[in-house]
Amino acid sequence: MTSERLTPSASQVPDPEDRTRLRVEEFRKRRPRLIDEVVTMAHGAGGKSSAALVDHVFVEAFRNPLLEQLGDGALLRLPSGERLVFSTDSFVVQPIDFPGGTIGDLAINGTVNDLAVSGAVPQWISVAFVLEEGFPIDRLRQLAADMRAAADAAGVQIVTGDTKVVPHGSADGLYITTAGVGVVPADRELSPAAVRPGDRLIVSGTIADHGMAVMLARGNLAIEADIESDTAPVNGLVEALLAAAPSTRWMRDATRGGLGTVCNELAQTVGLGVVIDEGLLPIDPTVLGCCDMLGIDPIYVANEGKFVAVVAAEEAEAAVAALRGLPGGAQAAVIGEVIAEPAGIVAMRTPFGGTRIVDMLVGDPLPRIC
Repeated sequence: MTSERLTPSASQVPDPEDRTRLRVEEFRKRRPRLIDEVVTMAHGAGGKSSAALVDHVFVEAFRNPLLEQLGDGALLRLPSGERLVFSTDSFVVQPIDFPGGTIGDLAINGTVNDLAVSGAVPQWISVAFVLEEGFPIDRLRQLAADMRAAADAAGVQIVTGDTKVVPHGSADGLYITTAGVGVVPADRELSPAAVRPGDRLIVSGTIADHGMAVMLARGNLAIEADIESDTAPVNGLVEALLAAAPSTRWMRDATRGGLGTVCNELAQTVGLGVVIDEGLLPIDPTVLGCCDMLGIDPIYVANEGKFVAVVAAEEAEAAVAALRGLPGGAQAAVIGEVIAEPAGIVAMRTPFGGTRIVDMLVGDPLPRIC
C-alpha cells in the first residue's frame, strides 16, 4: 500500500467553510438531556442541567400551554380581557448579606424584575419564609425592613405571605420565596415570535457584578476587591426603554447562567442566530479582573439588576440613550444583533477578529448566588 492511497485527494478534504458547517450541525444536535440520578448543585445554576431538569421533570409533569412558554412569568388573560403576569422565585443566596444588598432586597427585586421584563407593571408581591430554629429575631426584622424598602423603591406592595420554621441544622439560616403579579398595558406586546434578523441586542448595564460580589463576600478566595452587587429593580428602566423603542420585541433579566445562557435561550426559542461583539460588552474592569483570576467567563455570571432586550435596529440608538439617562442604565449598550444563520447558535466576535461559539452554561461555577 502506497502513501498516495493514504492521502486524501483535494476533493476529499473539506474546506474551512464545510468544517465550520459540520461543527455547527453537531452543535445544533446538542439538547439538554437529564442523565443524573440525583439532584446536583448544577441543576440550580440556570444552565444546561437546569434546563434538562425543568424540561424532563417539571414541564413533563405539569405540561400546559401557559407553562410551556417558559418565560420569566406566565401571561394570563382574564375574562374581562385584561392581562396579568404571574411570577415566582426562591432565594437561597449565601451569605445573606453581601456588598450592595441582602437576601431581603434581592428577593423583592428578583420578582419585580421578572414581571417587568415580561412586559407587566409590577403591582403585588407575596413573601414566604422558611426559617431555621435559632435565627436571630433582630436580624429577621432588619431583613423585613430591607424588603419593605425595596418594595417601596419598586412601587409594589407586599400583600400576603407565609412562615415556616424547621429545626436547627435543617436550613442555612433562612430561605425566601416571593411571587408577584403585574398588569400588562393594553397596547403592549412582547414575544420571541416578534424577533427578526437584523434586530439589535441591548444590555441595560455592566454584567457580572452580582455574582462576583457574592463570591468575594464568602471570604474563601483570598481576593479583595471593591465590587458591589447590582441588585435593583429594573421596572423604571424597562418603561423608559419601551417608551423610547415601542417596537421592542423581547426582554429577559440575565440572572442565573448570565448573559450567555439568556442569549442561548433566545436563539433556541426563535430559531435564529445571535452574534455578540465581545468588545462592546460593558464590564467593570475590577469585575473582569476577578473573573480572569478565577477562570470564569463573565458572560455566565449572574446579574440581579440588568436585563437584555431585543429591539428594532432603527430604535436601538434611542433605546440606549433613554437607558443611559436613568440611574442604573449609565452603561447600557448595544452588544450584538440577531442573524438568520446559523440558526439556534450564539456566536461571539472577539477583539482579535475571530469568532467563537457561546454555549449554555455547563456546571455550576458560582453556586447559591441568588
